[in-house]
Amino acid sequence: MKPEIHPDYREVVFHDLSCDFKFVTRSTIQTREKIEHNGKEYPLIKIEVSAESHPFYTGKHKIVDTAGRVEKFRQKFGTVGSKTSVANA
Repeated sequence: MKPEIHPDYREVVFHDLSCDFKFVTRSTIQTREKIEHNGKEYPLIKIEVSAESHPFYTGKHKIVDTAGRVEKFRQKFGTVGSKTSVANA
């Protein structure tokens, strides 16, 4: 690589705020904050979601009852203003 044209590639700490999980990796991202982690000072990047807190990786998916939502809507509003036919009506 040519000198002085690439950003500084260094170790940084990513802090997942939703579960208070921190991990060290290398990045070129710029930051103003610093943190001491394992006895060493690193630049700090705060994030909302990481593999530690994302439902896809944790297996804590929310099950959505879409059929129940449609029925609840139809019971509340019926066919008023509906341009589609209602099944079993």
